[in-house]
Amino acid sequence: MKLLDNYEARDLGNLELLARQVVEGFIIGLHKSPFHGFSVEFAEHRLYNQGESTRNIDWKVYARTDKMFTKRFEEETNLRCQIVIDSSSSMYFPEDTGQKNYFNKLRFSALGAAALMYLLQKQRDAFGLSLFDQQVNTHTRCKSSTTHFRLLLSYLDQLINNPVHNKTTSAADALHQIAESIHKRSMVVIFSDMFEQNEETDKLFSALQHLKHNKHEVVLFHVVDKSKELDFEYENRPYMFIDMETGERLRLQPNQIKKQYVQQMAKFIDELKMRCLQYQIDLVEADINQGFRQILQTYLVKRGKMNV
Repeated sequence: MKLLDNYEARDLGNLELLARQVVEGFIIGLHKSPFHGFSVEFAEHRLYNQGESTRNIDWKVYARTDKMFTKRFEEETNLRCQIVIDSSSSMYFPEDTGQKNYFNKLRFSALGAAALMYLLQKQRDAFGLSLFDQQVNTHTRCKSSTTHFRLLLSYLDQLINNPVHNKTTSAADALHQIAESIHKRSMVVIFSDMFEQNEETDKLFSALQHLKHNKHEVVLFHVVDKSKELDFEYENRPYMFIDMETGERLRLQPNQIKKQYVQQMAKFIDELKMRCLQYQIDLVEADINQGFRQILQTYLVKRGKMNV
């Protein structure tokens, strides 16, 4: 099975099924994966280390893979992961035009989050979900049950299917609130386009620092439509640009402002990278047109570095 790409994931009618397909495709595609041959079954095993007791070796897996794995039990995995999604109106870009291949930043984030939750559940790790715009609208504690997983999928479904225009964001306030509400050391995974008003930028960086100050490991997926939002690749004809959060309108031709726009975005991205490096936050560009491999791979690498 190949990795499910965006063009196969446009219809998010069954988020759980799509999440499973994304994860299974990713795992099978891992280069020289020790898990090759038994899909996400790896979630209940770990490689045998020489000198360990052989009591828990899974000999059936050994027969299929010629590699020795020991069975993992629930008490061996206690990672907590809080998944945070920016649900402000800018995340609904690009707006639904009725085209068959429609996919926006929020849909990308929702499926990426669902895939992570599916993977976490298979690893018997606990996960929670936080959704915010001007405030934190949903915040759940971390659990690992199937019932909890499906409840969180229902929240994501509601988010996808009920877009709201002119809904601004206050990411700084929301992240401060989330940082205060997570009482145990966790991995905090954030999906956001990080589009705040200029005067709010320092507050946003302060909120990210707050998460690190509370000893959480933070991964920030900077969700963008790279070609449109960073590279400003539009045909040279008149467009009406509409701010999805404020409704403000501006008619112009892209070549009139492209150079200045790209320079300003590059400056913002450089500052974001510098602050994340300063605060030891993993910053990952998540282009909605490039699939989910980067998301799952980043998570697995980060998890491997945490002492759980």
